[in-house]
Amino acid sequence: MSTNDAVEAHPGGGFNPPEPTHHGGPDYGRFVEAVRALQDHARAADAPDAVITEAADLIEKVSAMLAPYDADEWSSPSGRRMDLPNRGNILGVPVDLHLTDDGRIGGTARFRRFHLGRNGAAHGGAVAHLFDSLLGFTAFKLSESKAQRTAFLHVDYRKIALVERELQVEAGIDDIVDRKIFVSGRLLDGEHVLAEAHSLFVKLKPGQP
Repeated sequence: MSTNDAVEAHPGGGFNPPEPTHHGGPDYGRFVEAVRALQDHARAADAPDAVITEAADLIEKVSAMLAPYDADEWSSPSGRRMDLPNRGNILGVPVDLHLTDDGRIGGTARFRRFHLGRNGAAHGGAVAHLFDSLLGFTAFKLSESKAQRTAFLHVDYRKIALVERELQVEAGIDDIVDRKIFVSGRLLDGEHVLAEAHSLFVKLKPGQP
């Protein structure tokens, strides 16, 4: 199925509710974690030339092994494994989110070595990526909107967010006006606010990509 055919078959573009699956089997979570660990080591390793050469050979071998099984986004288990953190999605910053007693979203986040900017701090783009995912999830979960896209995202960076450290996140809906969902959230290290963000998500009309 082509990308255009997939969009036509799934009204609401790429933000239709994912269909749960167990494709990938019991080791899919281990597979995702192995890929994340590889990204961390690729960022951190200062290995001898011969080790890098051997590693490149092995990675190319694994890529060639997986290539025949590339599937479109509607068929791949990535993003559809509801039993796994981040639904088995490798792209996002690892988070663990839940609905709080006061009707907001709370949880934890952990930037990995792969997300390093400089001097122990997560890259600013990774922090923005975290907020886009966090606030998008908040808009979806709390408004019960089935499909929406980011209209704008504004991030205020207060303090550096260290990689490889468990941090806290919180978010909620500020207002809903027609198709517009206004959302805000914070990234914290204990009592210290590391970054704040507010955003606008717009509910998609049927068939909008």
